[in-house]
Amino acid sequence: MIITIGKPCAITEKGGRSNNEDSIYPLPEQVPLDQKLFMVCDGVGGAEKGEVASSLACESIQTFFSTFLKDDPTPEFIHKAVHYAEVCFDSYVQEHPEAMGMATTLTMAYIASSGIVLAHIGDSRIYHLRKGEILYQTEDHSLVNSLVKLGKITPEEALTHPQRNVIIRAIQGTHTPTEADIITLNDIQSDDFLFLCTDGVLERLKNEKIAEIFNGRLSVPEIKDALMEACDGKTRDNFSFYIIPIQKVEDSMGFKQNILSFLYSFI
Repeated sequence: MIITIGKPCAITEKGGRSNNEDSIYPLPEQVPLDQKLFMVCDGVGGAEKGEVASSLACESIQTFFSTFLKDDPTPEFIHKAVHYAEVCFDSYVQEHPEAMGMATTLTMAYIASSGIVLAHIGDSRIYHLRKGEILYQTEDHSLVNSLVKLGKITPEEALTHPQRNVIIRAIQGTHTPTEADIITLNDIQSDDFLFLCTDGVLERLKNEKIAEIFNGRLSVPEIKDALMEACDGKTRDNFSFYIIPIQKVEDSMGFKQNILSFLYSFI
C-alpha cells in the first residue's frame, strides 16, 4: 500500500490558559512533502513544566524514530520509543528537580506501507474520518472513561464530571512506566482524514460536530477555520490539532507493475 497525503494543517494555541502546554510535531511550517510521523501532545505539570513534558516527548520520540527506524514501526518499536522518552524525562528531572511530576499525553500517527500506524496515551484523541463519518477514534485513558465503562456514570455525566480531566495513563518517566495503545488502520481511501487533537478541542466539539466539519465538502483550510471558530476564545484549555488529508492510496503491487511496464517499454 502506498499512501500519499495532501498538505497537512496544524494549530497549537494557548486558548484560555496563560501559557501553552501543548506541543505538535512537526511544526506546520516545517512539514516536508514526504513526512510520515505526526504527533500531538498535551503536557501537565504546572510552573511551565507541562510544556517541557509535551515538547520533550515529541523531541525524544522523533529522535528515536529518525535514529533507529529501518522499516514500518512495529508495536515493539513504538513501546521502545515511549520508553526512550521516559528515560529522557528522567534525565531532565535529574537536572531540574522542580520538574518532578511533569507528564504528557501522546497521540501519534505514522504513514506506513502497511497502513497508518496509530499510538496514543492519555485523553488526547485520534480520529479517522471519511465523508462525515467517524470510522475510528481512540479510547481515552481517563478516569471518567473508566467510570463509564464500569457503568458508574453515563457518557453525558462524564462531560461535566469534576474529575473529567484526570488521566490514568501518561508519559512521566521510568518510575511510572506506561504503555501506548497501538493499532494499524488498513482501510484507507482517498479523501479520508486523520485528525489528532488535544482535549481542549473537545471542550467545544462533540463527535457529531467533528463529523459534520469533516464532511468531505470542505477544503483543509476551511476545516481549520471551522475548528478555530469553534475553539478560539471559547475554550478554557490550550487547544491543538493536526489535520492530515489522505490524497491517494495505491496498491503497492500495482505500482510495481506500472514501473516494470514503463521500464519494459524501453527494451
